[in-house]
Amino acid sequence: MMIIGEGRRGKGEIILGHGGGELDFSSPLAPVFAYGAVVTSVGTISITLREIRDDQVSVEIVGQHADEVPNELVEIRRWTYSTWSPGNGCPQCGGNVREVGMRDPTNVDRRFVLAICEKDRRLWVHEAGTQVNHLIPVTNYYNELMLHKNIREPNLALDSKRLFTDLPAFSDDDLAYAFLTYNKLKAKVRLEGPVVTEIMEHRGITSKLRRIFSTKKP
Repeated sequence: MMIIGEGRRGKGEIILGHGGGELDFSSPLAPVFAYGAVVTSVGTISITLREIRDDQVSVEIVGQHADEVPNELVEIRRWTYSTWSPGNGCPQCGGNVREVGMRDPTNVDRRFVLAICEKDRRLWVHEAGTQVNHLIPVTNYYNELMLHKNIREPNLALDSKRLFTDLPAFSDDDLAYAFLTYNKLKAKVRLEGPVVTEIMEHRGITSKLRRIFSTKKP
């Protein structure tokens, strides 16, 4: 692919396509496929990559304080959800992540891990077979969780921040079932039936040391 033009969101968004392709904004924005950031001396630069739609890909690279990225900067660190693996800390803050292991009972090779970071208020699902981490919109997922728990009080059911502030109150089965119903509406992974939760393996000393040294400041 090559750059074929500027995206609908303006400066900072480029559209990749095949040579000779024309920009097509007739469809809604595609879901986010990958997200990360580069922390620099002039602020944080975020990178958002969307799923392929109509043979085109949106890539948005914007600064925290301005859309245009400066020509000169000093990189401090970078992080992305794309390289996260179960047992690791949160890519953004390095803190502990709530992990819910799930598997397809009809296929032992199909395993998933739902990951939730309370501090950064993000969640994603790791697909073992592809090693892809799929980002999940908080509000849509929380709606499914509230329906499952039959919670209808507006001050609770509409406050998606409670997914993180009340996270210990939700069981692994609750969180897995909410993912299953969400995935039926907005498919992130291919599922042919229900999933069952499984106990995650204890994190070994190697994983703990890796996280300590990866988050330690120089």
